[in-house]
Amino acid sequence: MDTHGERRVAVIIEDDADIRHLLETVLTQAGFEVIATGNGLDGVQAVRAYDPMVTTLDVSMPGIDGFEAAKRIRAFSNTYLVMLTARDEEIDTLQGLEAGADDYLTKPFRPRELRARVEAMMRRPRQVLAVDGSGPVAPVAAPAPAPVQAPVAAAPAATIAEPQYTPAPTAQAVAVQAEPAEAAAAPATTKSYEREDGWLDHNGLYVNSEMRLAEKDGRSIDLTRSEFDLLNALMESQRRVRSKADLALLLRGESYVTAHFVSEADKRAIEVHMANLRRKLADSITTPRWIETVRGVGYRLAASDND
Repeated sequence: MDTHGERRVAVIIEDDADIRHLLETVLTQAGFEVIATGNGLDGVQAVRAYDPMVTTLDVSMPGIDGFEAAKRIRAFSNTYLVMLTARDEEIDTLQGLEAGADDYLTKPFRPRELRARVEAMMRRPRQVLAVDGSGPVAPVAAPAPAPVQAPVAAAPAATIAEPQYTPAPTAQAVAVQAEPAEAAAAPATTKSYEREDGWLDHNGLYVNSEMRLAEKDGRSIDLTRSEFDLLNALMESQRRVRSKADLALLLRGESYVTAHFVSEADKRAIEVHMANLRRKLADSITTPRWIETVRGVGYRLAASDND
């Protein structure tokens, strides 16, 4: 159990018995009750039945692969999803993140790194899904550019035959905190970067870290946890450049001033998240309105329309 009394359950979806046993050991040591499955279909059923906090998912499996399994899981669950792949290629990372993964690790991985990423990920807010599984919902907001609905509890878990247990660990990120929100909707007009009722505004893009909402031109933007945290970090930092290493550590919940190692794979994951974020914002790389790439360094907000 965690400090809030919530049951700490992890589901493992892995067809390799040796890796499956390793994951069980790591997650058990981290205080989880572990349900281990050997294929995608059984894994999706286990997630539906046990409503785990964390799910590890192998990419290459017989039957439905990890990408398809991730899409099916995301249709009804807000579990923290960590994908494991033996292929360290950008296309695999991109597919995994687009399928709904919160993080990914390349095999062979270090057990300590998996545990650290899971523990960091657990410190991030979990989205609430509508009871029909249609997607995240947010607390009721005051009238504004886009209406927001009240939070709804996650769909009740189905039941399947109880698989064999063993506890396990976890890993990933911390959201950048903003001032408490007092109203639920973005202000109609505010000066760039100015906070009002918990919202940050830049060139018609609104972000509220308390409610974990992003809106553009009066419409809600559907972002993953990592995409939202990166966008919120850039909005908070204004025109200050954030390096890829800095942003990778942000997602892992670690401080930039410490000596934590950031791999090339971590930096590439940031590039993938940023590419997805740009696509969802319909932002141009050459003439950006929101996200500007600082070549060889990282990212920052583009100049204000008022400048």
